[in-house]
Amino acid sequence: MPVLKALLRRKLVLLGLFIILVFVIVAVFAPWIAPYAPDVQFDDGLDDIGAPLGPNAKFWLGTDTLGRDFLSRLIFGSRATLIVAIVANTFAVAIGVLIGVTAGYVRGPLGNLMMRFTDLMTAFPALLLAILLAALIGPSLSIVMVVIAMVNWVQVARVTYTETISLAERDFITAERSLGAGTARILFKHMLPHVVPTVIVYGTLGIATTSLTEATLSFLGIGVQPPIASWGNMANEGQTYFDSAPWLVFFPSVCIAFLALSFNLVGDALRDILDPTLRGRH
Repeated sequence: MPVLKALLRRKLVLLGLFIILVFVIVAVFAPWIAPYAPDVQFDDGLDDIGAPLGPNAKFWLGTDTLGRDFLSRLIFGSRATLIVAIVANTFAVAIGVLIGVTAGYVRGPLGNLMMRFTDLMTAFPALLLAILLAALIGPSLSIVMVVIAMVNWVQVARVTYTETISLAERDFITAERSLGAGTARILFKHMLPHVVPTVIVYGTLGIATTSLTEATLSFLGIGVQPPIASWGNMANEGQTYFDSAPWLVFFPSVCIAFLALSFNLVGDALRDILDPTLRGRH
């Protein structure tokens, strides 16, 4: 495939893909990779004053505030973080495409209403709106995915709306209308395939944004809730011991940063390759 070959020619993209692959493998095979169960509290997992242990021969990344193996929780935490990032972003992209393509093709009062609602959502800072919704509805893994999807669809909707307006004036769409093709056929058979490159780009970039949003919500205590481990709530649990046990914040923060950076590298490369106005910029 030309796109895949173009991606593989970029060293930074290869690095990003490698990091993503590692995270996915770790998440899928977590029960076999982790040295211990993530919720086991060890009798020797805390020191004499009840503080977490540093990295040692038994606990390679130390222990957390409850005497649990931190490496095992970090490995299992990749599952919740990736699930929320991918699932929530998928729903966000689906909502954005549905609203953007429909409003761009139908236009009129319905299209204007849909885009004014999109403008209204744009007026609210996405993170603050996510915090408000999560606090009102109640934090849980499924609620976090719903909340993130509800606040991250706006950009995709606006981009696909603009593209659809341009496509609606093209000759092949006019020909389809003159042949009596219905709205659903035109939207799904002719419009959507032309916005797929844009959807792929924003979908990839959106995973980075979604993972950061999940980490922020979990860090604030209104995201994924214990005993389920996610990198965000692990950093939140360890912030009290930041001075004496910095690894509790450092390791999950590094994982979050690398995950977001990897998807951004891939998303930026896809945008350069698929957008003809940016092709050859580098």
